[in-house]
Amino acid sequence: MRKSLLILLLFSSFGLFSCEKKEIATEVTPIELSIDVVDSLDLEILGNPLMTSVNKEGSLVSFFDFPSSETIITNSNGEILGQFSKKEDTPDAYGFKLELPVVWGKDKVILIGMKGIFIYDLSGNMIKKIDHAEAMSSAGSSSAPGLTAEIISLGGKDYLLTKSFRGRNTYAGEQKFYDTYKAVELVDLETGEMQDFGPFEPETKFLDGMGYVQSDYAPAYNVSSGKLYLSHGSDPTLYIYDFSEEEAKLDTAIQLAIPDFHIVEGLPRTEFSPGNVTINGGTAAIQNIVIIEGKILIQYYPGIDPRIMEEARALWSSGQEEEGSAIYKKAALKAKPGIMVFDEKSFSYLGTLDFPAGTNAGGFMADKDFLYFQRIPAEDVEEDFLRVYKMKLTEK
Repeated sequence: MRKSLLILLLFSSFGLFSCEKKEIATEVTPIELSIDVVDSLDLEILGNPLMTSVNKEGSLVSFFDFPSSETIITNSNGEILGQFSKKEDTPDAYGFKLELPVVWGKDKVILIGMKGIFIYDLSGNMIKKIDHAEAMSSAGSSSAPGLTAEIISLGGKDYLLTKSFRGRNTYAGEQKFYDTYKAVELVDLETGEMQDFGPFEPETKFLDGMGYVQSDYAPAYNVSSGKLYLSHGSDPTLYIYDFSEEEAKLDTAIQLAIPDFHIVEGLPRTEFSPGNVTINGGTAAIQNIVIIEGKILIQYYPGIDPRIMEEARALWSSGQEEEGSAIYKKAALKAKPGIMVFDEKSFSYLGTLDFPAGTNAGGFMADKDFLYFQRIPAEDVEEDFLRVYKMKLTEK
């Protein structure tokens, strides 16, 4: 069994090492890959919608419109099948949104908020509410195209895999937080039972005695063929577990060699207080993991140089907002997101891809065969639609 697999990027070659550090002579030549448009759908709506999920069949796509707080579900042609909001203080309202909408099967959508996990039909009628494993007092969330919880299958049964929102009676200023942390929650959608997985493994920097904010370790995750794939935010490591409903057993850890990846530095734990949630923009992170057609796609953001971030903050604090914004924007343009591709069976590196031209580089999603990217709206033109490209990962 592979316990660890260290991958170091040296031009086009990789060195592979076992846990005993014995070198295995191997040469990996990346193959030529591309992401090509095969179709598109247009959601005709005024507002500021964001694509959020697609079912495995590709027959349902969900969106969230921020001005109206509406969840919108369409078919593969962009025809609206359901549209509803749950902003009101009613028994079927999910409260503060923690995850973007997730379509489930052919006729349901799931929303996760402070009040619990809510399952609705496409018209917004509540089918079921599942309470969180622990009562919640504070939380934070961020939104990007296609980055939300996942519907996965284990033993022929559907489960919801989401970030874990347990407080565990601690906070990020205490050692207990790091010792007891688990990244993801597996939710039995029939019984409501939950099990959390994905601790900070011994080699991670999050056990270095410093304190970290939520965006530093926000997880990216997916499940395929009995494996849980997990990364903890700014730790450029892909952890691969043998996975079942009862346990996750670490099999392999892949150190991802990403050029100019700015790993965050921790803060003194005295700067943290209970109930305080911080999400920093510009932080380097592994943001998404997609498994499709035998390939592992790892979306990353290299982050903005922390020294430049500090300089920009100092300018903002001194009242020089324009100068601070200019420095920040210039640095942000240099922080280029990308998608690393590995073989699902051998874990060999196959190449790194840019986001397709003209698409939102914040995220993407996938059904069983295709990838979905959100088009960037035209500049200086008010559009009354959102276009989503349906794309195929191909080898040339």
